Amino acid sequence: MLLDDRLYMGASTKPEYLLLKYGNRHGLVTGATGTGKTVTLQGLAEGFSRAGVPVFCADIKGDLAGLSQMGEGKDWIVKRAQEIGFDDFASDKFPVIFWDLFGRQGHPVRTTISEMGPLLLSRILDLNATQEGVLNIAFKFADDRGLLLLDFKDLRQLLIEVERNASEISATYGNVATATIGAVQRALLVLEQQGGENFFGEAALRISDLMRTATDGRGMISVLAADQLMQSPRLYATFLLWMLSELFEELPEVGDPAKPKLVFFFDEAHLLFDDAPKALVDKVEQVVKLVRSKGVGVYFVTQNPIDIPDSVLSQLSNRVQHALRAYTPRDQKAVRVAAETFRTNPAFDTEEAITQLAVGEALVSVLEDKGIPSIVERTLIRPPSARVGTITPEERKAVMASSPVGAVYDTVEDRESAYEVLTRKAKKNAEAEEARQREDARSEAPSRPTYEDSNYRSGPPRYREDSGPPPARKTSRGDSVAEAAMKSAARSMATQLGRAIMRGILGTLSRGR
Repeated sequence: MLLDDRLYMGASTKPEYLLLKYGNRHGLVTGATGTGKTVTLQGLAEGFSRAGVPVFCADIKGDLAGLSQMGEGKDWIVKRAQEIGFDDFASDKFPVIFWDLFGRQGHPVRTTISEMGPLLLSRILDLNATQEGVLNIAFKFADDRGLLLLDFKDLRQLLIEVERNASEISATYGNVATATIGAVQRALLVLEQQGGENFFGEAALRISDLMRTATDGRGMISVLAADQLMQSPRLYATFLLWMLSELFEELPEVGDPAKPKLVFFFDEAHLLFDDAPKALVDKVEQVVKLVRSKGVGVYFVTQNPIDIPDSVLSQLSNRVQHALRAYTPRDQKAVRVAAETFRTNPAFDTEEAITQLAVGEALVSVLEDKGIPSIVERTLIRPPSARVGTITPEERKAVMASSPVGAVYDTVEDRESAYEVLTRKAKKNAEAEEARQREDARSEAPSRPTYEDSNYRSGPPRYREDSGPPPARKTSRGDSVAEAAMKSAARSMATQLGRAIMRGILGTLSRGR
């Protein structure tokens, strides 16, 4: 039943398998709430892990944490295994790494502002076109000066610098309005109050840490705690999109591997596309198309297939459709769309079957040999081997304590970046201005008295003791003290990382391979 080159998915009139060599051709798991999507997702994750493929998935309800614990052999699980003839079934547990953007239920997941880039950051902040334009100018300004943007305080200091030099920057990069900068700063404050500042900083997540295998050869399953994250759906969607773009930017081309290098499950996928501008949807489509050649399989999990734009839906070859209920016109449209995407089976009416599927049943169609979609089959999905459901805080802590990445990400780093550079520059400028004001004050003071100005009748000429020191001398090159200080600061800025930072397909930082 369990074979080396394929994943066992369940049984129809025959065993249903997903060939590993087509695991990177992307997939779709859909169905109404309570119809069995989570069990299907867990079974697929177990199958890929058993085959040595690392997996990343978001845990919306806390159920997927059970992958880390030994299965309990509940009655419905044993019964399901018997019904489908799953003779190889046995309870098991899998190697899991827990992650959490807030650092509470897993290792902190961070990226830097520079790596996120202006396009995705604008998406998080819900900026309009004008505000996004100003944010792009700010990033370009930082890139041209080699300023590292690691966290919120770096971006805030950068916006202050842009506002301070708005006239000069407007002449070089385009119009920068003070009111627009203020709007961006207010949007940053809102995101910070939602906990978004936890996501930005170092140590930044390394994609290689999502592609680990355990000592027994099984792929590590990275589980992102997303129950709290779902309260900020825009942050959740943008984070997963950022991760997808990072995979595309960093991984080398591998063509058609014997099995995927990584499988990425995107639960509640509709959040990525809700109110998304067309430009962003186009970028998602482009990344989904191209990331396949990097050996990455992307599986969208959502309630209705119409939640996914047609341009993206057309890229999803491996499909699992759980029951849909056609109560409303929108539901009826979703049923028709789902039915039309399958290769017809003459044994039953696909559209009718979608509304009649029981819990745990699904219509399954995957790529077969030569990349041809299989005829859709009404399939009873296999039960998971690991625990189905949540785990205790103590069990989670035990898994985290033995994690191979805890020492890397559990400590916050804070190296020199834009905040320190710009703060130092501002301090030097303030000191130079203060020195200039002192110099001006001295130059305007009364000059020393002449012989005629003194009290001749009282004796030799006397000079006032409070006349002060002579005016500041020029430097050997003819510069005043203030001018010399400003030039020194300018030279210091020019020597720091004097290079333009290259950005990738979604505006994220393109790091060297």
